Amino acid sequence: MISIQERAAQVGQAVTSDWVEVTQQMIDRFADATGDHQFIHVDPVRAAQTPFGGTIAHGFLTLSLMPLLMERAPIPAIEGVRMGVNYGGNKVRFLAPVHSGKRVRGHFTLLALIEKRPGQWQEVTALTVEIEGSDKPAMTAEWIGHIFF
Repeated sequence: MISIQERAAQVGQAVTSDWVEVTQQMIDRFADATGDHQFIHVDPVRAAQTPFGGTIAHGFLTLSLMPLLMERAPIPAIEGVRMGVNYGGNKVRFLAPVHSGKRVRGHFTLLALIEKRPGQWQEVTALTVEIEGSDKPAMTAEWIGHIFF
C-alpha cells in the first residue's frame, strides 16, 4: 500500500497488465448483458464472411475490460481509500477489432492526480489496449476516476 501523495508522485509513470484472453463466451455474455447481438459479435459463421473473418468483441466490451486489466497491472493500492468511482472518459477511440480468442493487455500511464476537495481526488489515466501480435492497438482512452477517503 502507498499513500495518496506517493501515488501522486507516480504521475508520468507507466505500467502494463498481464494478458487477458477475450473468449467467445465473454463476447456472448456481453451481448446478452447489453442487448447488442449484432452478428459480427455472436454468429461465427456469418462473421466469417465479413472482412473481419470471424467474430469480434464489442468496442464497449474492450472498454469494460479496464477494471480487470488494471487489477492485473502492478498498480499499488492506496491507503485509506473508502471507494473509487468512474467519472468518465476522454478521447476514447476503438482503433482495431479484437477477434474472439485473442489476448489483450493494458498499458496505463498516470496523467494527473489532483485533490478536488478534502477527501476527494481525481485521477486521470491514459489507457492503451494492445492486441497480442498486432501493431495496432484495439483502443486508446483517457479515463477519469474519483477516489474518496
